[in-house]
Amino acid sequence: MENFSCLYCNSSFQELLPFGFDFPVLQKNKVIGAGYRLCVCSGCYSTDRERLLLLYLTEKSSEIFSTQNKIKLLHVAPEKNLSFVLSSQSNIEYIAGDKFPSLYNHYSHLEKCITLDITSLAYQDNIFDVIICNHVLEHIHDDITAMSELHRILKPGGWAILQVPISLVLEETYEDFSITSPEEREKAFGQRDHVRIYSKDYLQRLESVGFRVSTHNPMKEKWTSNLSKYGINLLEDVILGKK
Repeated sequence: MENFSCLYCNSSFQELLPFGFDFPVLQKNKVIGAGYRLCVCSGCYSTDRERLLLLYLTEKSSEIFSTQNKIKLLHVAPEKNLSFVLSSQSNIEYIAGDKFPSLYNHYSHLEKCITLDITSLAYQDNIFDVIICNHVLEHIHDDITAMSELHRILKPGGWAILQVPISLVLEETYEDFSITSPEEREKAFGQRDHVRIYSKDYLQRLESVGFRVSTHNPMKEKWTSNLSKYGINLLEDVILGKK
């Protein structure tokens, strides 16, 4: 009996594959969107966080896929399966970018991934209708500048998906820039290339640069029936910033 159904490859399967890191700091701080878990599709290797975004786009922002709407979209650090779906839409002018674009050379569907520093974006103001920045800001030292840049290049009325791992117990975001070694960062933040653990005040950080922030949860809002079959983390909210 199949227990899960993948939103990307339409495969049905009994078990999910493991993903993530099992560091005590993540358990102690109850970090949502990080940590060791069974969440990877054995067919297309999509993760829980990647499926969450497609479910949100399909159920709550389906206008993005309408041929009536011309969308200019920036996808930061593009996930393979989501990138394929978005770049395949005839109405979407799709731009993918990362600080290390060569990491995406194996994406056969992607013509180009541009070099991108989200703390200093080479775009004029008010360019993009949609930005997807999924689990990126926890890697960025100057996250406020990055947030400000993402807000700047959004058109008025545009929106951005701005996911990060978030602690359910910390009252304030924990960061310590004196911690620089990969080994110490693993202990402090739960991953060797993370520079903080966000808390509930993450939303205030986004608001401080001008975003109007809302959160959307698949379980609370009952996006669709039988949510558990998609293998997503039902505790993770989609964090939306509007301009």
